[in-house]
Amino acid sequence: MNALIDALGNLGPQLAQHVLLSATAVAFAMVFALPLAVWASRSPAVERAALGMASLVQTIPALALLALFFPVLLAARAVFGDGLPTLGFLPAWLALSLYALLPILRNAVTALANIDPQAIEAADGLGMTAGQKLRLVEAPLAAPYVMAGIRTASVWTIGAATLATTIGQPSLGDPIFAGLQTQNWALVLAGCVASAGLALLADALFALIERGLALRRLRLALLGAALALAGVAAAALSTVNWRGGEERETIAIGAKTFSEQYILARAIGIVLEQAGYRVTYREGLGSAVIHDALATGAIDVAVDYTGTIWANELGRTDNPGRDAMYGELVRWERETSGTRVLGRLGFENAYGLAMRQDRARAAGIGSVADLAARAPGMTVGGDPEFFERPEWQAVRAAYGLRFGEQRTFAPTLMYAALATGDVDVISAYTSDGRIAADDLVVLADPRGALPNYDAILMLAPGLADDERLAAVLAPLVDAIDVRTMREANYMVDREADKRSPEEAARWLLGQLPWKPTPPL
Repeated sequence: MNALIDALGNLGPQLAQHVLLSATAVAFAMVFALPLAVWASRSPAVERAALGMASLVQTIPALALLALFFPVLLAARAVFGDGLPTLGFLPAWLALSLYALLPILRNAVTALANIDPQAIEAADGLGMTAGQKLRLVEAPLAAPYVMAGIRTASVWTIGAATLATTIGQPSLGDPIFAGLQTQNWALVLAGCVASAGLALLADALFALIERGLALRRLRLALLGAALALAGVAAAALSTVNWRGGEERETIAIGAKTFSEQYILARAIGIVLEQAGYRVTYREGLGSAVIHDALATGAIDVAVDYTGTIWANELGRTDNPGRDAMYGELVRWERETSGTRVLGRLGFENAYGLAMRQDRARAAGIGSVADLAARAPGMTVGGDPEFFERPEWQAVRAAYGLRFGEQRTFAPTLMYAALATGDVDVISAYTSDGRIAADDLVVLADPRGALPNYDAILMLAPGLADDERLAAVLAPLVDAIDVRTMREANYMVDREADKRSPEEAARWLLGQLPWKPTPPL
């Protein structure tokens, strides 16, 4: 219970960002939907088209809708320039605004279409213009039903906004995703409780406005509106830097969706803060998204892996060796986007197919070649990316792997599935502390189908020539061996005496011959 209370107490910044994102998305949807509803109520063709498009948007999963705006905005930079944000608030706001559109539009169109014809006839008899009729008759009669649509849209949007974490927008999804990846259930529960509480509060306030409109009690409706606006204003004010003074440079640090990335991002952040920088985190990003985000300057610093870039970005399937691959990647990044590779951190986190030691020994399986003969009767588990990656296609082709069943898990739950026997083989990470802790064996890859995955530290093109920043981060290069990284990872992933990614990052830095750079 104390862990949950502590987690809830630390959610202030995420709560404020969540409120602002949800409120602005619903507000934009209202501004767009209400005039469209009036037009649709006058034109059956417009009604069919508008409701059809809004319904189509609703069929797209919210997570996919959020992710789709990244490539859309990336392409739009050709028109609007490189300053157009591709991650963070803008794509999340656009996607959630579309998601909020349908309930508002549908309720408004239905309400206007079902107004008592006698009321319309009376307005016509009084000689009202179309504008007067809308303002004095149709709008007041439709208002309670429209507010019900806004109420529904608000609850939907607050729930869907937790997914904005995946495209780098801070929200109440931050503790949920971080908790899921590190098996910190207090964080998951805190994010869920805060999001549900916010949705219930919004629903209650809009219900108050709806009731005031239905009963023609203006003060009641205004009270609900005033309380809702006060909450949004408080959230906005909480994001303002009231300390004043000179604003320090802020560095955006990107991280993927597993424990090691959370730890390394926090370690980089601690190093930068010690040197006088402000930092912000963009966590929970996919491999393709994080690389594109770095190349376009949406984030400033990230750790990636040579094999991932080699296969995903260069589209290469050959394996020229560790040093040759690294040299080619440094050159390619510099020439294609201007991204600077500061260096290798000193350890490798490769993909590997892993089994429980006892089951592998009993089946006589020590390599992927041995596995191929038994694979048709086995189930393989992987993280959400693995089965779509070129490396999986390469290892399947090299060994003729054909499993009986293929299942996808979050990285942390993948290990639990192997331990319980729900799967027979998983796509493990070789720097994961759970390999030793769970008594797993990583199968040998005698045909070299999987490339090496040296962890590399990278700077966005806009900071590639910032020698002070490079000097601040230089002590991390060639400083972390795989044993130390495994231990830090296991601190976060283990069940007993679990540590947060920041605590593990501080421990990790304590193992290095690192001294803080003096602040500016």
